[in-house]
Amino acid sequence: MVVLNRIYTRTGDQGTTALAAGGRRPKHDLRIEAYGTVDETNACLGLVRIHTAGHEIDPMLGRIQNDLFDLGADLATVETDKPLPYEPLRITQEQVDRLEREIDALNSELSVLRSFVLPGGTPAAAALHLARTVCRRAERHVVELTEKPDEKVSPEAVKYLNRLSDFLFVASRYVNDKGALDVLWVPGQNR
Repeated sequence: MVVLNRIYTRTGDQGTTALAAGGRRPKHDLRIEAYGTVDETNACLGLVRIHTAGHEIDPMLGRIQNDLFDLGADLATVETDKPLPYEPLRITQEQVDRLEREIDALNSELSVLRSFVLPGGTPAAAALHLARTVCRRAERHVVELTEKPDEKVSPEAVKYLNRLSDFLFVASRYVNDKGALDVLWVPGQNR
């Protein structure tokens, strides 16, 4: 359990931050950037939920926010050959599978797209699009981290972010009156 009785520690004043299992990294380190962007995604979802209170997708978004804290813990706990005194929190395939089921359920009620969707429509949809773009940035950072030979990242972490951005797109259409209020791209409209 986490206990936060003092918010500032001054330990980051030299430009480093602690990892969950020990050790420090510069605040601009790619791993820190990755889980920091996951945190940004979560903050975006907090804004989305202002507009989805009482909507049927709101409980899904609440679960996702909790999953994103799990993902942040996963990314902040570097895998090493040394055993930890606790079982590290990792994203699971079941969390990925749940997102897929929710995407399929929401998407089954949407009309087929015949153009790309511009971010907008309702405030909830616009906020979901913003969350989607931040999620994609988090995914890019995590994928880049996987390409570093000295860094380990679970495949489920990458899959989760990839599915989450898909979920956020489908959810944006769903809250846009199941696609009826989508703002569609018109190629070359302003030439």
